[in-house]
Amino acid sequence: MKKKLIKLKDKLIKTIKRIKDEKIISSYLKNNRLFIVYIVVCVLNSTLLRIFTMPTMENYLSFKPIIADLAVVTIIGSFSYLFKGKKRYIYLLVWAVIFTAICTINSAYYTFYTSFASVSMLSLTQYIGEVGDAVVENVLQIKDLVYILPLIFFIYYYHRLAKKDKYKIYSKTTRIKKFKNTIITGAVILFLFIISLSSLEISRFVKQWNREYIVMRFGIYMYQGNDIIASIQPKISAMFGYDDAKKEFNEYYKDRKDEQDYSNEYTNIFEGRNVIVIHAESMQDIALNRTFNGEEVTPNLNRLIEEGLFFTNFYSQVSVGTSSDTELTFNTSLMPTQNGTAFVSYFDRTYIATPSLMKEKGYYTFSMHANNADFWNRRAMHGSLGYDKFYSKEIYDVDKENVIGLGLSDKEFFAQSVEKIKKISEEHEKYYGLLITLTNHTPFSDTDKYGEFAVTMKTTVTNEDGTTKEIEAPYLEGTKLGNYFKSVHYADAALGEFFQAMDEAGLLDNTVVILYGDHDARLPRSDYNLMNNYDPVTDSVKSKDDETYEEYDSFDYELDRKVPLLIWTKDGKVKGKVDYTMGMYDVMPTIGNMLGFYNEYALGHDIFETKENNIVVFPNGNWITDKMYYNSQKGEYKLLKDEIIDEDYISKNNEYAEKLLDVSNKAIVFDLFNPNSEEKVSEVNKTEAGEN
Repeated sequence: MKKKLIKLKDKLIKTIKRIKDEKIISSYLKNNRLFIVYIVVCVLNSTLLRIFTMPTMENYLSFKPIIADLAVVTIIGSFSYLFKGKKRYIYLLVWAVIFTAICTINSAYYTFYTSFASVSMLSLTQYIGEVGDAVVENVLQIKDLVYILPLIFFIYYYHRLAKKDKYKIYSKTTRIKKFKNTIITGAVILFLFIISLSSLEISRFVKQWNREYIVMRFGIYMYQGNDIIASIQPKISAMFGYDDAKKEFNEYYKDRKDEQDYSNEYTNIFEGRNVIVIHAESMQDIALNRTFNGEEVTPNLNRLIEEGLFFTNFYSQVSVGTSSDTELTFNTSLMPTQNGTAFVSYFDRTYIATPSLMKEKGYYTFSMHANNADFWNRRAMHGSLGYDKFYSKEIYDVDKENVIGLGLSDKEFFAQSVEKIKKISEEHEKYYGLLITLTNHTPFSDTDKYGEFAVTMKTTVTNEDGTTKEIEAPYLEGTKLGNYFKSVHYADAALGEFFQAMDEAGLLDNTVVILYGDHDARLPRSDYNLMNNYDPVTDSVKSKDDETYEEYDSFDYELDRKVPLLIWTKDGKVKGKVDYTMGMYDVMPTIGNMLGFYNEYALGHDIFETKENNIVVFPNGNWITDKMYYNSQKGEYKLLKDEIIDEDYISKNNEYAEKLLDVSNKAIVFDLFNPNSEEKVSEVNKTEAGEN
């Protein structure tokens, strides 16, 4: 053994000496300049992407994604040696452009969605035109153009080489040899990367639902390639994966069927009452009970909260489908799909949804939204959820005078909706309706139409001579967060007018109103820091050395994404504050117990049964309980109670979250709520076989 090691050592020394003597490295660098620049450009851009989107020390020091990206661009670039002369440059240029586009698109996408792009979202580009202002103001930033600079250098460098006649043109034999050597090098790098992976990393890569984690471990190029496979998988799975999905689905739910055998103080408390659900666009808890110079941002909501049942720790669970994801989860107690959105990609599935269950109880069901009926494919999906009628933009009177932001103003929307609800109440004994607001939608830029509401700070300062004076510092004026508060103030005023009009029409007497915020407003973390650490004297953020400075970290930012959930009745049938941690998928079973219906396939739970034992799972694998918030991308957590947590607690909740996300996705993709889904898959298989 010792002799073998000595021989291996001698061989390695001789190889290194040969490389040095023959100047192999310097020769390679000299004869492959363009290829090396191509490698540097592509790997540099992918590294910049991670730094800009996930700026953590762990990411800065991580070599795994760099090695993964290096392997991908080397293997792909190796084929350039099969081309002659300028064609080799064109091949490398095409791939450099593709890799640059991947980084640019993902950088812009991450800014708004805090996630990475998927090719399955291409079907949603049809909606960009209607939210164009939001895209320009919120998504595209100067940093997203940085990736173009290395590409420009690559083009410049080629022309410089060509001009100086230093661009190497190889013989066919040399080209094939270089191709073989390069692709083998890339394969070796890839092999070394693969053997460094843990079973957990491989599992998450295959399932693809934790995109941030995958990019941080596998690099952006490997993520994007895997995403392409994952995006076409539903079509392949519909033919080949049904049996395994059905088995997993049955096993998951076999122990859940007895959960309906309970009752609590809220059981059937609202049975027989009319129901109005208000989908409050981008409404966050941070706006509630907040004042500027003594004026409340949400005076109407604050009053309703005191009069009704308010859930203080309620979280939305959206993915890239934003509002449509919320509608799905609210109505079905399912999670958003791993690829694409259910509203667009899986609208033709069978769903067990609140509107359809209310129809079974004799209710007329409707939805109202003064936007294009095909936006988020609502026209089709609302039918799948069980709404009898969708009152969309074409049914409302919309003109330039009553438009704010993306469409009809909330005040006008509510005013016209009340008239429609009056007619519904005359024609139907019981009804269940959803009203989706629109004004409080990003980019919150129509500040001149929101009405007067200053987000300044009035304070008293002491002059150098000891005298005092009152000043009004700009505070949040001109910031995205400040404009958001102005928008919310308008939305709250519209809500107040709606309740008044409904009451005057006698439509609140036998009605329960359920209001929820659909998702957070995607506000800059820097604005939160400014709000919490503003110095009115200097009109700037306090120094971290200031003893009054409050640290605002990534956990604070994520936890501040809470949205409101309120259940209100005019007679005060339910009242108080519920502090248990709760998610959007818990709403259906909670209100189902109140209204007298049950969905045995709900992923959430009646919060009054689970209470402090509840867990809220997010589409990216993060989760929160009353005890802690866990970030699965970073493998880090924040304790919410002064309590010791063991590793077993975290491990079990991670396993629970992963299983829940997997089952929910398969239930939708394979249409497992459809009693005839097996026959449907069989017919698809026969059709595919016939076509082939």
